[in-house]
Amino acid sequence: MVVVVTGVAGSGKTTVGKLLAHELGWPFFDADDFHPPENVEKMRRGIGLTDADREPWLEALAARIRALAAAGESGVLACSALKESYRDRLAVDPAVRFVHLTGAPELLRKRLEGRKGHYAHADLLDSQLAALEPPSGVPTFDVAPPPEAIVAEIRKALGLP
Repeated sequence: MVVVVTGVAGSGKTTVGKLLAHELGWPFFDADDFHPPENVEKMRRGIGLTDADREPWLEALAARIRALAAAGESGVLACSALKESYRDRLAVDPAVRFVHLTGAPELLRKRLEGRKGHYAHADLLDSQLAALEPPSGVPTFDVAPPPEAIVAEIRKALGLP
């Protein structure tokens, strides 16, 4: 199984994803690490990405998921996957499961403002919220509780040990 933890910037995808992967003994992948340098620079300057900007990023993520599935391996991927079309691109195998993290914009902004050393700043939140197409039929979790509680709920929703 490949669990894709989705949500806008500041929703805790990386924190929750790493904890989930650690508890399961699975590898963790952060979609931020798959962006080409041009995308990172745009986001560093507070400029939202276009669908064209995201194309090579989505292909790299889909390739990683296909490789995991082909090898019969599991993993956790933290990825914004804001639009249904992006999630469709990542659903390259029946073993892919999505979970979505959501929270009050004020909480998300506060988290982003407190971030140090990350290129996704609080000024990207508005463009991410505008682009977000909330997934339907996907387990969705409020990010206000502690990460441990969120991970426990994800495991329960997905039937993971």
